[in-house]
Amino acid sequence: MNIRREDCVDIYPQEEVTVTVMSHIVEVQHLEKENSQANIKKLDKDHYLELSTGEIKEFIHAENRKQSYNSLRQTFKRLRYLINNNFSGKGNELHVVLTYGRHVTDPKELYRDFDKFMKRLRYAYKDKTTIDYLSVIEPQGSGRWHSHCLLRFNDLDSIYIPNKFDREHNPIDAPLYKLWGQGWVTIKSLKDVDNIGAYLSAYLTDVELSVDNVMTVSKEHREIVVKEVDGKEKKFIKGGRLHMYPPGMNLYRKSKGIVEPVRQKMKFKDVKKVVGSVKPNYQKKITVESDDFTNTIQYLQYNMKRNQK
Repeated sequence: MNIRREDCVDIYPQEEVTVTVMSHIVEVQHLEKENSQANIKKLDKDHYLELSTGEIKEFIHAENRKQSYNSLRQTFKRLRYLINNNFSGKGNELHVVLTYGRHVTDPKELYRDFDKFMKRLRYAYKDKTTIDYLSVIEPQGSGRWHSHCLLRFNDLDSIYIPNKFDREHNPIDAPLYKLWGQGWVTIKSLKDVDNIGAYLSAYLTDVELSVDNVMTVSKEHREIVVKEVDGKEKKFIKGGRLHMYPPGMNLYRKSKGIVEPVRQKMKFKDVKKVVGSVKPNYQKKITVESDDFTNTIQYLQYNMKRNQK
C-alpha cells in the first residue's frame, strides 16, 4: 500500500462532502470514491455474511495493535469527534489525569477503579451539579496505565478544585486525590485549548522521540513532528504510542450525556452557509494506492474560536 499526503485540497463546488459540526469546530470530508452500500453483515464478533454471495466467513482478527493501525486511528477519529462536540474549554470543564502509585497493568482494574472514583465524585457534588465524563486510557512503555478524564460540571458556570501538596508530596488540600485513592492526580484547565480533541488525542498517541523508542515503531508508521513543550521545541513520533494498545480493548468510556456530533451531506459550495466567512485552519489530502485501487480523501477544518482572535 502506498499513501501520499499533501497540504492542499481541490474540491469542486458541486461535489458532495460530509460536514461534521462539533461546537465551534467544523470538519469537511470529501471522498473521491465512496461506497454507500454495505457489502457485509456482521453476525457475531467472529463471523460475517457476504451479501453478494450469501457466504458466511470469519473475520481475520489482528494479533496486536501494530497490525490494526487503521482501526485504531478510526477509533481516535471518533474520539476526537466526541471530545470536540462535548468539550470546548468552558469554565465548567476540567482535564484530570489519574495515575497509580503501584504497578497496575490490567486495564480492567483501571476501569473498576475509575467507576468507583466517578461514584465518589458524583456523590460529593450531588447537591450542586450533575457530572458528565469522557475517560481515555493511556499506555506507558512500562506496561502501566493512566486515565485521562474530561469532566463537565453541567449545572455550574465554572469549577475550581484545589490540588495542593507539601514538599514531601503529602496532600494539604487535594479532594480528587482522596477520591481517587490510588496515586497521583493532575488537574488541568481547558480554557486555553481551542481544539481539545486534537490536543488530547495527540497526547495519547504521540510519544517523545528518544534513542530507546525510535526502533519500536516501524518505518512505515514513523513520522517525526516537532511540538513546543514548556517553551522548548521537542521531537515526537506521531502515533508512536499506538503499538502499546492491546487489540480488542475499549480505549474510552463515556457517560450518557456525551453525545455524537451531527453529520450531514451537502454540496461543497454550501459549506459557507455553515462556517460563514471563516477560513479553514487546516487542510489535508491523502491518496491511498493499493493494487489496482486508488482513492483520495480530503479534509478541511474550520475553527470558529481562532477566527475570533
